[in-house]
Amino acid sequence: MWCHRLFHLQSRLQNLLKGGVTCWALQQPNFKSLFPLGIHGHHTASKSLNCAWQQHEDHFELQYANTVMRFDYVWLRDHCRSASCYNSKTHQRSLDTASVDLCIKPKTVRLDETTLFFTWPDGHVTRYDLEWLVKNSYEGQKQKIIQPRILWNAEIYRQAQVTPVDFQSFLETNEGLKKFLQNFLLYGIAFVENVPPTQEHTEKLAERISLISIQVFHCLKHEGTGGRTLLVDGFYAAEQVLQKSPEEFELLSKVPLKHEYIENVGKCHNHMIGVGPVLNIYPWNKELYLIRYNNYDRAVINTVPYDVVHRWYTAHRALTVELRRPENELWVKLKPGRVLFIDNWRVLHGRESFTGYRQLCGCYLTRDDVLNTARLLGLQA
Repeated sequence: MWCHRLFHLQSRLQNLLKGGVTCWALQQPNFKSLFPLGIHGHHTASKSLNCAWQQHEDHFELQYANTVMRFDYVWLRDHCRSASCYNSKTHQRSLDTASVDLCIKPKTVRLDETTLFFTWPDGHVTRYDLEWLVKNSYEGQKQKIIQPRILWNAEIYRQAQVTPVDFQSFLETNEGLKKFLQNFLLYGIAFVENVPPTQEHTEKLAERISLISIQVFHCLKHEGTGGRTLLVDGFYAAEQVLQKSPEEFELLSKVPLKHEYIENVGKCHNHMIGVGPVLNIYPWNKELYLIRYNNYDRAVINTVPYDVVHRWYTAHRALTVELRRPENELWVKLKPGRVLFIDNWRVLHGRESFTGYRQLCGCYLTRDDVLNTARLLGLQA
């Protein structure tokens, strides 16, 4: 299937590409129920645990930690953290969401101390810690503040006496960087002082924090076979969904999701989170300007209630079908001297397996700068 041919290259290259143009080589081988209606099964845990649950026709209901939570059954299967469904080392989903029956229901449910076990029709067992469910449920998220902020006017900010961070401390210590980011998150502004007034030092300052976004690939050398690049126009696939099922297109453009990239390998430590719908459109003309489609790095869905979740899965399946149509796949072979620029707000990309030694060179470009150059040359962008 298409997703199995996709190689999740973008997120894995981000740190490699921090410092501008970078080259790398790859070597790869060939409750007594509290709710009496609509029950299909229930269980009451000990009084000290204060937990109760029940199965409904279209969702699972759980009461724990003074919170009543409702989970769509597809959600429960999709978020399984077993070794075959989730890679705990890379913090990425291994399960192909499109393989999950949209009408799936657990065959049995049992509670063992603080862990719920769901056995699915194919025999697969999913286990969830109760605290994890509270933390990642829609109802639990509604009670949390995502990012604390201090609202201010000029006087409030002056009285707060927020101190700037020294340039050297900012560059050389995690404490200095953390202080800067804390100020930035709390107030929306932050300052660094004692920065040498040169373009080079200003760039060095910015690169300490940020990764940039449009991708460029150049295959410098490949001694082997395979390794073709797959390109799919996400806007085209989305347009097909719009034409065939406008209500599903609308849902994909409105339901906010979290996407997460976690890396703890060697000296590379990152935890990035992005929030937004799969399809992003301008509100005034309904023009699509960004597609987020990455099943590997889609985080736990806890931003919408269960009944919307199931409709979202149906809409997501419709988009997946369009993206995976063979007629929508453009395969190209990167060769030395041929450079590929990708607008990754629009085009999805991947790579097939290869043999032998392959050396790839690439970098990221700032999207705003690319559009700025185009406008200076008289293009509409």
